[in-house]
Amino acid sequence: MAYITNSQELTKNNDIEKQSMRVEQNLDEVEIAVDYSKRAQWLRAAVLGANDGLLSTSSLMMGIGAVKQDAKAMILTGITGLVAGACSMAIGEFVSVYSQYDIEVSQMKRENNATTHELEEKKKKLPSPLQAAAASAFAFAIGAIVPLLAAAFVKNYHVRLGIVVAAVSFALLVFGGLGAYLGNAPLLKSSLRVLIGGWLAMGITFGLTKLVGVTGLYG
Repeated sequence: MAYITNSQELTKNNDIEKQSMRVEQNLDEVEIAVDYSKRAQWLRAAVLGANDGLLSTSSLMMGIGAVKQDAKAMILTGITGLVAGACSMAIGEFVSVYSQYDIEVSQMKRENNATTHELEEKKKKLPSPLQAAAASAFAFAIGAIVPLLAAAFVKNYHVRLGIVVAAVSFALLVFGGLGAYLGNAPLLKSSLRVLIGGWLAMGITFGLTKLVGVTGLYG
């Protein structure tokens, strides 16, 4: 009887250990899923930032290209758009994330009776405003550099415009596809939507600036 009892106890212990291992494994899987979810959000934000840099800078360059045929004016405009846009994105992201950071910290202080050490550990898990600002500016600059590189080495006016449009169109398809993949959206439809939107932005900017140049309003 003692042998049977010991065997039953061993079986129970083994079952408990297996259940504990399963619980730990499930918790690990949940943590991994949350980690990947956070990474996907950051990647998607980076893709959107790059798309903003690509589209705003290329539209500015096409706009100035409508009234100025020299490459220098077009490239200087693109550089100005890159710097201004990256600074704007960084400052906006810093303010936004810092505001959210303050709200989260205040909430933790109200809800938890944690020690100072525990509170500091929880703060480390929150998004960093400086990192978010730097990532936003970097993503914008990555997108903005595409039309700049496309126009930098082409002297002929019409060829330069064509190459800029072609390079930007390709990049729009790539960024649109990445954004769709990370957001679990239809790949082809999302890519074409981004591409058509980019064409509209560049076309409207070029057309309106050309109209202003023809009418002589800017002079």
